[in-house]
Amino acid sequence: MKTKQQKVGKIGEDMAVKFLKKKSYKIIERNFIAGKYGEIDIIAKDKGELVFVEVKTKTDEQFGSPEQEFTYQKKKKMRRAIQNYL
Repeated sequence: MKTKQQKVGKIGEDMAVKFLKKKSYKIIERNFIAGKYGEIDIIAKDKGELVFVEVKTKTDEQFGSPEQEFTYQKKKKMRRAIQNYL
């Protein structure tokens, strides 16, 4: 059974996919597990370029904005996940 946070996250990812498709991105993969480096929420393609998307869904900004949640450590981990994907 999914937690409330997981359900909200899924809704955010679905919204991001819908937005990207509307902008003509081709969705390659969702929730790619990159071993010990974690997960890449969305992998898409735009005009021949691979695009890696991290989705941060918030119901309010009580604990900060989505941008604040995408920390240096998360970026570093995501870079490793992307290398794992490539």
